[in-house]
Amino acid sequence: MKQGLSLRVSQHLALTPQLQQSIRLLQLSTLELGQEIQQMLDDNPFLEVNIEEGPEEFGVAQADTRPAADEHESDPVAQAANGHDSSSSASDSSASSASDSDGDASDGDSSEPNWDGDGSTETVPDDGEWGGEAPARKSQGDDDDVDATELARGNESLQSWLHRQALALRLGEEDRAALRYLVESLNDDGYLEEPLEALAASLAPQDLEQQEELVHRFTVALRLLQSLDPPGVGARNLAECLMLQLRSLQQDAPDDEVYPVAIRVCSQPIDLLARRDVKRLAQLTGETEPRVKGAIALITRLEPKPGRRFVDVERNIIVPDVLVTKAGRSSRASFRVQLNPDVVPRLRVHDVYAGALKAHRGEGHQALQQRLQEARWFIKNIQQRFDTILRVSSAIVERQHNFFVHGELAMRPLVLREIADELGLHESTISRVTTAKYMSTPFGTFELKYFFGSALGTETGGNASSTAVRALIKQFVAAENAKKPLSDSQISEMLKEQGIECARRTVAKYREALRIAPANLRKEL
Repeated sequence: MKQGLSLRVSQHLALTPQLQQSIRLLQLSTLELGQEIQQMLDDNPFLEVNIEEGPEEFGVAQADTRPAADEHESDPVAQAANGHDSSSSASDSSASSASDSDGDASDGDSSEPNWDGDGSTETVPDDGEWGGEAPARKSQGDDDDVDATELARGNESLQSWLHRQALALRLGEEDRAALRYLVESLNDDGYLEEPLEALAASLAPQDLEQQEELVHRFTVALRLLQSLDPPGVGARNLAECLMLQLRSLQQDAPDDEVYPVAIRVCSQPIDLLARRDVKRLAQLTGETEPRVKGAIALITRLEPKPGRRFVDVERNIIVPDVLVTKAGRSSRASFRVQLNPDVVPRLRVHDVYAGALKAHRGEGHQALQQRLQEARWFIKNIQQRFDTILRVSSAIVERQHNFFVHGELAMRPLVLREIADELGLHESTISRVTTAKYMSTPFGTFELKYFFGSALGTETGGNASSTAVRALIKQFVAAENAKKPLSDSQISEMLKEQGIECARRTVAKYREALRIAPANLRKEL
């Protein structure tokens, strides 16, 4: 083989570290972003939280006047996809760092882009600040009178609540240990999923005699556990949970005949109770159908998950990223779209450290200069993230104007491509922005993805949003006769009367997505 030199031209996609960070920050949720910022504050000494008061109209836009930011600058994906000279950006960054080492660019007075209320960028003499600090959470335990429900809503778990009750029981050391082991084996719903034999085998895998003794102690401890509050805790299945609650209620009304009937109903196959098969249950229990109906009515008022109220509900709290408020009263009123100041961090470069870096150049100067540049890029990427969120939210509000006036029945079909083409962003950027980001509206708080839905054909040749169709199905079910609930076929025919072509299978899919039970389970006795 003969060796030689050749010249070849090729293109390749290169993502700078700054661009990679911008894409990663864009897809983070509010909670994840807070963790990322805290990690950066711990690692980078040039980054600090600005506690000074910021401009009042910061991060505000009208739905019909969206921020006119540079399309390529606010879309990191478009930068890479359109060949945004990433290599030159990296070289420019390196050149900027080198020039900062030689000249004036490393001091705290270097110009940084700052974003005002209408989305335009301006140059300010400060290193920049962004957003506002979230207010400190109120401490718990301020109220003196706290019942079990309040404790469940606070920090106390189901296990802790049961351990406190067990302290009042006079038990030996081994029985107390067995009860504690069972309490710690409960799931979040308050059920004991593992059989007693399996629990005993896990403690004494080789000794069969010790396993038998442990099963005996666990059996005694289980009866004690099931006598604690809340009623139904420690059950192995739903039927046992319901019977434990019925026996607890029967102690307050021993003469009421409905409780024995309800207990016998729960002892039958649970699928009969789920189907509300009154005739079959009456035959199995030997009771009359009216008494069985009364027992079923009582059972439906019980709690199938005793530990539900002790589940930490704070992890399900949603803090909206965008706030939408109505600016007028007419049907064509504009809406005010602004970022939630509680989720927008306020960051800036530490002026003292930046000034000290400029004045003293010694060993490690280049490494510190790189950390200073990282802090500036991080602030800029945070600004770009919230700028993109506001632009996308404003476009959504404009497209879904009827929703913000009339509700979800007025939702129109919308796909990511429409918003991407309107804003000049990449479709994947819109997907990242609308994931795990929430908007507070006059009708509640919704994820940004909620405003996107597929289209269903209508008799007039137009399109109806799948979100509006689901809302219409929910409305039909809410207004139905409880004794004669609507089937999926009937709902499909009602939608056709409204001019919406929706097959029965599609109705069933939407009904299941709305967590609406089938017609036979919605039927009341």
